Amino acid sequence: MTKKDVFHIRLKNIELQTECMMDPGLKMRPVAIISSPHPNGSIISLSPEAEEEGLSRGMKVSVIRKMSNRTRLLPYNRSLYDRIHGYIYRVLSSFTPIVEPQDVGEFFLDMHGMHTLRGNIHNTGLSVIKHIRSQTSLSSIVGISINKLVSRIVTAIIPERIHQVESGKEAQFLAPLRSLVLPTAKQDPVHRLLKFLLVKQVGQIQSMTKASDDFQTLFGVHAPALYKESQGYDTSLVRPFQLKDHILEQTILPEDTNDESILYAVVKDLSEQMAFKLRQRRQIADKVRLEIHYTDGYKRQGTGVITRIDDLSVFNECKRLFERANDRRNRIRTILLDVWGFQPYITQEDLFSTTEERNVSLSMAIDKIRSKYGVQSLQTANVFQALMRT
Repeated sequence: MTKKDVFHIRLKNIELQTECMMDPGLKMRPVAIISSPHPNGSIISLSPEAEEEGLSRGMKVSVIRKMSNRTRLLPYNRSLYDRIHGYIYRVLSSFTPIVEPQDVGEFFLDMHGMHTLRGNIHNTGLSVIKHIRSQTSLSSIVGISINKLVSRIVTAIIPERIHQVESGKEAQFLAPLRSLVLPTAKQDPVHRLLKFLLVKQVGQIQSMTKASDDFQTLFGVHAPALYKESQGYDTSLVRPFQLKDHILEQTILPEDTNDESILYAVVKDLSEQMAFKLRQRRQIADKVRLEIHYTDGYKRQGTGVITRIDDLSVFNECKRLFERANDRRNRIRTILLDVWGFQPYITQEDLFSTTEERNVSLSMAIDKIRSKYGVQSLQTANVFQALMRT
């Protein structure tokens, strides 16, 4: 059987690297990329010189200005970073036809069988790093293993430009690492239990799995995934990027907030824009994703399905996803809705009017006004008042 090799490419601090590429004068200076210039905005990425000033990731803008007048604060430029991300994707596609983009500055490459064409896999990794540098002036690191899980962990913890975990040594590599390198260990119920049990390393989890019944009792539905991850097992495939038909709505709040009345109003506004577009297409959706971006750079998301296209039904589903995803007390910067997997919306005439039919009829009557004067020309009072406050 041909050996399977999976590369994980990570461009650390890609935001800062991109800004320095655009303005070389920023090099060797204290620079911080912030989520918002508002006092409650926070540092997402910073230079070593800024760290020497005593600054750290997640620090509030109000604190930064008191601690360091020398540090240059730059707003988070998502569109610029996305363009660089897309360009690097095209650069990497010259090495293999199967490239899976992840978060900004991260990519998986399926190098299965590519050693017969390109030779030594380690040297191929170095070639990738050099090619990215020559095309973009950006530095990157490469993690190599037989699966996506281990390769991504490699680039997250190993500072070397390239590091390979040999096949069969995945569990040995993971054993001394912090338990939180495993995706399942980060989930709240598992994290709380590991903390209670004073389990700090993956090796301790590996030892616990030997008593399979007790392990199953402790971790319940999470036990199978936690067992596989602790051993370095991962059968997920590297999937090439595919363009998908989708509807995307996003609101960047003028001022970071955790005021529930404002946030629910934003969710309602986004859901009504989404519902309007679904009715225009006469479609429902198999997938809807609500994503929350916090001021400190973290994000949470929830996924669901849209089976009805009236404003109230779409809002209720989006509200449910928001309540599930918003598990932090930090202020929120951005809320995003992404819908895809469209199916035709089919209705069956009924002798008696149903609640759903009445809601759809009301929404379609409102659509006539919105089609003529714009989606936001007609809003409910709570949405209008809350958005005016921001």
